[in-house]
Amino acid sequence: MSYPERNAKKRKTAHNGRGGGQQDQMSFKPSAMFTPHEGGRDWTISVAIPTSILSNLATADQRMTMPGRIARALAVFSVDEVVVFDDSPPSSHMRKVDPNSYTGDTDPCHFLSHILSFLEAPPFMRKALFPLHPNLRLTALLPSLDMPHHPNPKEWIPYREGVTLAHRTSTGKGSMVEVGMDQPVEIEEDIPPTTRVTLKFPDDETKYPECVHPETPRTEGGYYWGYQVRKCGSLSAVFTESPYEDGYDVSIGTSERGTPISKTFPPGQTVPFKHLLIVFGGPRGLEYASMNDEELSTMNVQGQRTKDLFDHWVNVLPNQGSRTIRTEEAVFIALTALRNIWDSR
Repeated sequence: MSYPERNAKKRKTAHNGRGGGQQDQMSFKPSAMFTPHEGGRDWTISVAIPTSILSNLATADQRMTMPGRIARALAVFSVDEVVVFDDSPPSSHMRKVDPNSYTGDTDPCHFLSHILSFLEAPPFMRKALFPLHPNLRLTALLPSLDMPHHPNPKEWIPYREGVTLAHRTSTGKGSMVEVGMDQPVEIEEDIPPTTRVTLKFPDDETKYPECVHPETPRTEGGYYWGYQVRKCGSLSAVFTESPYEDGYDVSIGTSERGTPISKTFPPGQTVPFKHLLIVFGGPRGLEYASMNDEELSTMNVQGQRTKDLFDHWVNVLPNQGSRTIRTEEAVFIALTALRNIWDSR
């Protein structure tokens, strides 16, 4: 809580007019636009994107808008994790790149993960978490994601993302946190400045907000709470470096040589899973990624055998009218077609 509020032992005006006096008429909690999963949600959706999606883009403007389109798809379809994997030849991995310079044309893995992370962060905390960088010069071209954890003055959700401040608290203990409201809030935990935290606000307005695990809004509250960004050096690392203890229990590879989604997942079919992974290829497909993966080469998983990596090998749009479907288009098409897998859960 802000220190003047804490001294009064009340959060009188912190939440969109919650409190007394002239704002009584605004003291209710507005209806949330987002419908949480009742009882929380323990399952996740992950999407993997190759770095070669930038290979045919000649200008900085084009490179900036690409991750913006992908981020919109991730947000719209409530994707929990995006994996950026390097599908370039092994020789290119040896290049030394200055991460403080523009990396859109030298290190696409760094560039894509940088922009995707920037977009996922609530706008009010980006200045604190993302220092000035050449990659961020054209952020005005990026779209708004407007996810549940991006504050909206017209709705109330009991969870908030925040960034800790260097300000002194009213008691000299704990931390001040900027959460996108009129005033910073005060928490009991002592956390270094410029640290991103996830807070849960109690129903009792005289109590401090509580620091919780970043997954708590999803697992306990049932809210979609943005996506995690993970970088991988190869296609095989998407699987071997999974953050989940037992990895992904259902994996889907996309290819124009795959089986139509309508045949692989007929309407009404139930697909039980805990962690679902959907992997997209670049302009030359997932076969190009496996060809450039040294670990898969030793396993002889290349060319047509690339499909052996996945539980399902699907064509997202058979009989397409264009010779090519760009990856950012394939993401929207595939997530639309596959959504029935998790929509009924």
